[in-house]
Amino acid sequence: MALNNQIVSEFHFQTSRSGGKGGQHVNTTESKVELAFHVASSAFLSDEQKHLISQKLKNKINSEGFLHLYESTDRSQHANKDTLIKKALKLIAAALIKPKKRVPTKLSKAAKRKRVDDKKYKSKIKSTRNKNIDF
Repeated sequence: MALNNQIVSEFHFQTSRSGGKGGQHVNTTESKVELAFHVASSAFLSDEQKHLISQKLKNKINSEGFLHLYESTDRSQHANKDTLIKKALKLIAAALIKPKKRVPTKLSKAAKRKRVDDKKYKSKIKSTRNKNIDF
């Protein structure tokens, strides 16, 4: 949990007016919250973690290296900010999960034999269809 608070301290927030539903309220309040996080300059992430995040979230990271997210579903700026922080932490945590290395397996001899036998059986059935029988 301490790492989460440290990373949140590196987030930069910006607010703007949100579009969509809300009537006159939308025109007067800045409820849309945008988050910018520079992955490469993070003091709390290791080089390996930075590399993992930049690889897995490359479609959300721009050319300057900033992870950009936004939230505008709620009418409240504070609720949008809380939702955005949770979303960002969840996204970063998911990116930091290392995929398990695949262990290649071989087919057993019995499985190979069964496959060959099935192919021979199908071949035999199909070969009987081609015979020209004169009556």
